[in-house]
Amino acid sequence: MAALPLRALTMRQLQFFSVLVEEGQFGRAARRLAITQPALSNAIKQMEKLLGAELLTRSTHSLELTPVGAEVLARTDFLVNTFEVALRDIESTVQRGRAFVRVGVIPSASARVAAAVSEFLANGQREVELAWRDAPSTTLLAELRSGQLDMAVAAITEPPGGLTCIDLFRDPLVLVVRRDHALAAAGDATWEAIGRERLVLFESGSMPALGNPARAQFAQGAQPYHVSYSETLYALVRSGQALGLMPRLYTSSLRDPELVVVPLLKPRIERRVVLAYMPGPMRNVVAQELIAYLRDKLPQAGEVTVRRMTKGTRARR
Repeated sequence: MAALPLRALTMRQLQFFSVLVEEGQFGRAARRLAITQPALSNAIKQMEKLLGAELLTRSTHSLELTPVGAEVLARTDFLVNTFEVALRDIESTVQRGRAFVRVGVIPSASARVAAAVSEFLANGQREVELAWRDAPSTTLLAELRSGQLDMAVAAITEPPGGLTCIDLFRDPLVLVVRRDHALAAAGDATWEAIGRERLVLFESGSMPALGNPARAQFAQGAQPYHVSYSETLYALVRSGQALGLMPRLYTSSLRDPELVVVPLLKPRIERRVVLAYMPGPMRNVVAQELIAYLRDKLPQAGEVTVRRMTKGTRARR
């Protein structure tokens, strides 16, 4: 059971602390909170007194979290985000008769997840208000931990701590090449077959952890290009400057007669696509039901056929 002084902490104090750290200055935080600067300072001092620990080190121009403050902030953000979303959930349920559910998804899986959610809504008896968030996996997992999302479909290479993860399917790396490239006619490729050709791959997400070790072992060509968006990757491949290396999910919407998707083998390298959420009780029943539906539905749609292309055939994916 928590000590009595700690139980005297209020949600308002936690909100003040969260906003202050985000703004990095008492003046800006006070203006955002619509209170005076002395009132904010007193609230933080009272919070530190109740906790029995210093949360911030203050200087003339900056604020820095103490080690204890950093630990408290992570839990504070979770409580504040959960509280605010719970209020919105109550408002949505009472005023509009709808549950409020927040879904995160990596962009490459968005079409599949959106289709499954639409089927869930069509088959269900409940009215649901959805909030969508598309972002890289690292961002989605961080927002799950902070209470900003109810669930997320993300790609991982290692199990993320503090979250429940259900494996949905595996997403292998593939090459995207020009139609007139020799590998397009071959139908598939090995890492050794890449030889000295330059690659282009995404600079963030799971690609550095997946592609760089294999490339270092097998590919002997120039340093790869690193880009942020698939449009840029396709442009560099189309212009003949590089071979594209990317997860297969990204290519499901590729409709370009100049480009061909080639399976990459020996070794076959895959990322894990998972459904992640915080352990413990769900905020509402509908969120639980949607998680159960996606857990069963998404693995069935996980395998996408990558057609082997030969000369004279048109790309169909």
